[in-house]
Amino acid sequence: MNRTFVLLIASLMAITAGASAAENGALRVHNIFSSNMVIQRNKPIKIWGWASAGAKVSVQFGQAKAEAAAGGEAGRWEVTFPAQEADAAGRKLVVKAGDKTIEMENILIGDVWVMNGQSNMAFGLRGTQQADMEGVQAHLPLLRRVGIAPNESETLQVDIPADRIAGWTICAPDTAGGFSAIGYSFASRVQRALQIPIGIIDNARGGAAIESLVPRQKFKDDPLAARYLKRVEKRQAEFDWDAAMKPLIEKWEKDVAQQRKKGVAQDKLPPKPTRKSIRSWNVPGRSPSDAASCYNGTFGAFKGLGIKGVLFHQGYNNAMGTSCWPKRYRVLMKLMVEGWREDFEDPNLAVGVIGFCAGSIPQTRDNFEQWSVSTASYIREAQRLGLADLGDPTNTAFLPICDIQIPGLHTSKKLVPAVRAARWALSRIYGMKVNWDSASLVSAKPDGDRMVLTFDKPVMPDDMSLVLEGFSIADKSGKFYMAHAAQPLKKDVGIWNTANKNFDTKTICVWSPLVKEPVGVRYAWATSPMGNLKVNGKQWLPLHSFRTDNWDWPESADPSENAVDRTKSRAMQKDAAERLEYRKTEEAGQAVGILKRIETLGKNEPKGN
Repeated sequence: MNRTFVLLIASLMAITAGASAAENGALRVHNIFSSNMVIQRNKPIKIWGWASAGAKVSVQFGQAKAEAAAGGEAGRWEVTFPAQEADAAGRKLVVKAGDKTIEMENILIGDVWVMNGQSNMAFGLRGTQQADMEGVQAHLPLLRRVGIAPNESETLQVDIPADRIAGWTICAPDTAGGFSAIGYSFASRVQRALQIPIGIIDNARGGAAIESLVPRQKFKDDPLAARYLKRVEKRQAEFDWDAAMKPLIEKWEKDVAQQRKKGVAQDKLPPKPTRKSIRSWNVPGRSPSDAASCYNGTFGAFKGLGIKGVLFHQGYNNAMGTSCWPKRYRVLMKLMVEGWREDFEDPNLAVGVIGFCAGSIPQTRDNFEQWSVSTASYIREAQRLGLADLGDPTNTAFLPICDIQIPGLHTSKKLVPAVRAARWALSRIYGMKVNWDSASLVSAKPDGDRMVLTFDKPVMPDDMSLVLEGFSIADKSGKFYMAHAAQPLKKDVGIWNTANKNFDTKTICVWSPLVKEPVGVRYAWATSPMGNLKVNGKQWLPLHSFRTDNWDWPESADPSENAVDRTKSRAMQKDAAERLEYRKTEEAGQAVGILKRIETLGKNEPKGN
């Protein structure tokens, strides 16, 4: 099929929602607007929709009034009211054109947060731990939620189909279970703290790759992203719609024939499949793995609405071995946030990225090296570094949660990451006296047979343990082994050594008997890693995973290939298994010497200090 024709058809599909609204003089407001919604405070209030081309549309919001003409072939209209302060008093929105009137009631003004990502963000409250306690306390009439169902599209949509959005819901014990678990647990705490209306827009899509969540126009801004987009466009142009439709048509014909034999009336027979009947995963450009597809049909479809910020939680689909492209992920993380800020006209839009979760078998001493071969660790790093590349620590944050561990794809401990996100938002975005912080590695220097790490903040276990877990160390061979770690003792007070004030908690010495000349250290480097360090020793402030080396994941530079060759992957696993057995054997034979070295590991100050 001619590529120009394909793109023309896609463009026509993009205006279908607006054009259908104008048919027969229909008056309609964008489907993000409904009774019980929350409008963003302190930003211009845009309200828009469609009517007969040329029609005069009057809009009243509370006591404010405005008029607009429905323009263009689609009959789109838009009005803007001045920004307003938060207000918990319900207001009416009345839209009129000719003899047609639309009324919406009980609309509040407050802050609106978008919950974006994939299934662990979409996961509903009713399926989580502590859902019963959260639910019975959900008498929160100032907390509202609207959910948007999956709606992938090759092109940016101007509206959300009515069957993909159910309208805004007031939070109560009988409705809270339908909220996203992270969205509810985050927003309920923010709402109670601020005492203003809070709205959340749930539009996470299960199985979405980050590629599908980036505004499409942003892919041209980086060579790596542009090369990927070119590959997507090539697949779109080469896609054989007839071949894709054939099995659906054949099945439909068989079903219809069988039902006719049973005497089913003509008007009761199933409709003939159309191109929309093809599962989105099977359509290049529409798949939740492809460029902007999820953004086009949900988040981007209501751009123009005022919002306060976004919580983002994603990672699984980009951490699968043959789909793991950390370098590209880092680029896309930055482009994604930039695109959101451009489309929603807010260069300071708040964005909290909840790190890739730890849904896997936990890493232990007995499997340490094998579980250190981890795509997840590289994706977490790409999330953190991509966000840092924005250079905006005031309005963005990476929120690590790899210490929250339950085996499985969907962890049910959603309350913990939500509360951490609420702490960040209340502390940094709203300026309240709530404890939240992060720490960074300042330096990593070899000192004989150990590596000495320094941090900009104190880091220590929250249970006052003196055993620091989760470190690995390597020499120039790049072979990492589980390491021992200790913090220098500032003064010896005997049994009171558990008081962390007696240690230099900004310094950690890392060592292994198997590495004589260390050059690299990794921390919490596994899908579900060991690692017990917390910033300032606070339970809710885990130290993020990190590495001091530059041995990157072996991803392909060609977006048409698998991210990593399966042969290389198997070789990496084999090498890790051999390192695990070697370490166990050597440590058993050197047990006495290891214990003696550990006793002195952190006692001497690092050379040069």
